[in-house]
Amino acid sequence: MKPGESSSSQSGIPLLQQRAMLSINESHHNHQSQEAAAKVIRSQIDNIYAHQTPDNNDGIQAKAEVSQPQLRADSPYQKTHSESTASQTNDWKQYHTAWQNYYQKYYEGYYKHHLAKAAQVDNSQNNGYFSNNPELPKAASVEELESDLKQQLIDKVQQSAHKIRKSRHFLPIIAGVSVVILFLFLQYNRVLISNVVAYVSPGNIDPQNIVIDPSADVVVSPEPRLIVPKINVDVPVLYGVGSDYNSQMAAMTKGVAQFAIPGADSRPGQVGNTVIAGHSSNDLFDSGSYKFIFAQLDKLNAGDTIYANYNSKRYTYIVTGKEVVKPTDVSKLVYPTAKPILTLLTCTPLGTSINRLLVIAEQVSPDPSIATAAPSLATASKSTSMPGNSLTFLEKLFGIKN
Repeated sequence: MKPGESSSSQSGIPLLQQRAMLSINESHHNHQSQEAAAKVIRSQIDNIYAHQTPDNNDGIQAKAEVSQPQLRADSPYQKTHSESTASQTNDWKQYHTAWQNYYQKYYEGYYKHHLAKAAQVDNSQNNGYFSNNPELPKAASVEELESDLKQQLIDKVQQSAHKIRKSRHFLPIIAGVSVVILFLFLQYNRVLISNVVAYVSPGNIDPQNIVIDPSADVVVSPEPRLIVPKINVDVPVLYGVGSDYNSQMAAMTKGVAQFAIPGADSRPGQVGNTVIAGHSSNDLFDSGSYKFIFAQLDKLNAGDTIYANYNSKRYTYIVTGKEVVKPTDVSKLVYPTAKPILTLLTCTPLGTSINRLLVIAEQVSPDPSIATAAPSLATASKSTSMPGNSLTFLEKLFGIKN
């Protein structure tokens, strides 16, 4: 076989003719493929317009069917054209679904983890991972929480106080409150102080006046005094003073005073009623050292002992009863009696002059049967009201008299 010749030349067809025929067949095949591709594109465009105009859908569909080319079984368009769009849509759906499931599970696990960690931190008794992990904060104790809460409250109060102090209304408010407090103290100081004194013994009893034997006839100082051991009272007594308000107030700055009225003007050792008045709750700013001397007088009960030193002699009395009366019930002090009687008188309730407390006692020593009759004293005069406390701040301010 000569060089340049192929085996196909053995069939009797020249090589150049075979190559020409092959070129023609390939050209014809390419032309058919291009035409088929053009028909496919045209059919796709027709389908697009067919979806946009539903009214002409039937005609376009028929046209598409008529113009649909007859493709070969091995054509690439036959394999991919009709199924490519649906296949890509399903793949994208699966792709997005997979990512959604992933993020859902991720965040679900994330929040569950942090919730569990918070629960582990709050539970101080738990010995799990989170409570033993040194990088995690430990649960605060009750004392620490209380301390933090107190500190927060203090900080808020301090901040509020700072804001109030900076306010232009602060000084007027403080001035107004101060005036009100001062007014209340001036008016009602006797209520406060007398109730304190009622629970604190005056502590002014003289040790030499402590009585060992009440029935003993002993010589004492000529200074008239009243001694009440139960309430720790040892106070001077002023006899022969007037029964009017001013005389009584002046006398009670120096001790306790006799309130002598017709029918009740006797003195210790004499038959009749000896009435001695004293303050229980006088104003703090009034003069005198005995403004609360009878603040505890209400503590006396039947059987308690009272001593009165008069004319260098000690007289012993035993309490028989007590009574609360109005200031104008002067007749409660005047009644017939064949015994030496001692009546202690003061204001009640503490801090007011609303009522009068009468503590009544009978003489037991010296022998009351040898008591003398009470002389008619020139100082005894009529009075329509028993002595009481001094005027309050408002009474003084508006000129009100008892």
